[in-house]
Amino acid sequence: MTDITRRHALLRRLLPFVTLCAVTLYVGLVIAQGGAPRYRFDPDWPKPLPNKWKLGGITGLAVDRDDNVWVLNRPGDLRDLELRAELNPPTAACCVRPPSMIHINKAGDVIGSFDPGTGHGMDVDSKGFVYVGQDTVRKYDPKSGKQVGMVARVPESDPASGGGTAGQAPGSAPARVPGRGSSGPLGTFPAPPAVARTPAEQAARTAAIAAYRVKYPPSTPMIVGGIEEIRIDEPANEMYVADNYLGGRVMVFALDTLAFKRGWGAYGRPLSEVSTNDADRAYTPGGPMPKEFRGHLTLNVSNDGLVYAADRNANRIHVTKKDGTFVKEFIVSPNTGDGGSTGGVGFSPDRGQRFLFISDLTNNHIWFLNRADGKVVGQMGSMGENGGQWFGLHMIAVDSRGNIYTGEVFNGERVQRFVPGR
Repeated sequence: MTDITRRHALLRRLLPFVTLCAVTLYVGLVIAQGGAPRYRFDPDWPKPLPNKWKLGGITGLAVDRDDNVWVLNRPGDLRDLELRAELNPPTAACCVRPPSMIHINKAGDVIGSFDPGTGHGMDVDSKGFVYVGQDTVRKYDPKSGKQVGMVARVPESDPASGGGTAGQAPGSAPARVPGRGSSGPLGTFPAPPAVARTPAEQAARTAAIAAYRVKYPPSTPMIVGGIEEIRIDEPANEMYVADNYLGGRVMVFALDTLAFKRGWGAYGRPLSEVSTNDADRAYTPGGPMPKEFRGHLTLNVSNDGLVYAADRNANRIHVTKKDGTFVKEFIVSPNTGDGGSTGGVGFSPDRGQRFLFISDLTNNHIWFLNRADGKVVGQMGSMGENGGQWFGLHMIAVDSRGNIYTGEVFNGERVQRFVPGR
């Protein structure tokens, strides 16, 4: 056999492995022929919860340095029929109210929990401290469950806010009665009728909102609204917070002192230039983009120092530098109506973070976008209650191996794991 023949034979033997390496990129991430990552549902994660717990709607997810997952849930979503094991005597085998914060390891076992109360948005630092979005960002020691720090916030509630429990301070909820739950998670019962106001009442409310916005202008260096998301940039000693005041503000705080550093609005607009006119947040699906963030703002920070702010109710993602300098805008499923398409923001696990993973509450998809240009290269999932489907896909997190963790509100009320695979 000649040298040329030997080389050709060797190439033929290596070709399948070369092809596999070309398809399987970055820490096991599998890329389909069309360019989108491929995932499969993991039915073995998590394992059944202990202590007869049943989750409420998922309002926060974060992966710690050991690739274990913190799950923030809303126990107040549980109905009477889900709490019958709390009665004395119990009238059913299950269930009881869970703590709002549950720690689950890679094998799916619960390894810890504490109960800071209802929240929305969270993250965890390398030392294990947990940051929860409540009426402000509160920092907790999970070993004791005690609060050890908080970001400053204004003392008054926004009269324009819709209320709800996500922005409550710990301990402010009414005392519970064992076995008594709520009407259920959001989206599963008829919305209450619109409040009927007399012309005088409406005029008074309008005046109160205007006065509040004068007292607390967009440049206020504290939390004013509720928290939508928290993401920590530990190498920079910073914490990024989505405050939902005036449709959304990106707020940056020092991680060690929790002092305010800077912030911006849509298109990187300085806080002092953010509009207080609600007309600047008006948006019709499929129409022009609003001047300001529309609402339900989430965010994340990439390895190369870009901030991705997902304005869910306007079906878009704004990309800025860490100082707020606007870079570009990505639009996803622009005809999506109430609820929006651009929820949580995750990144693929390769060093260059080639892809964005975007959770979609309304369409119940995960969108895969090229991070460089925002092009949608694929999607995963659909509405449903089978394993691997979603009903109210609300939160997303990605671990160092590229496993995707999702959390559902509405009737979903669960966490699921998806692993790279064919």
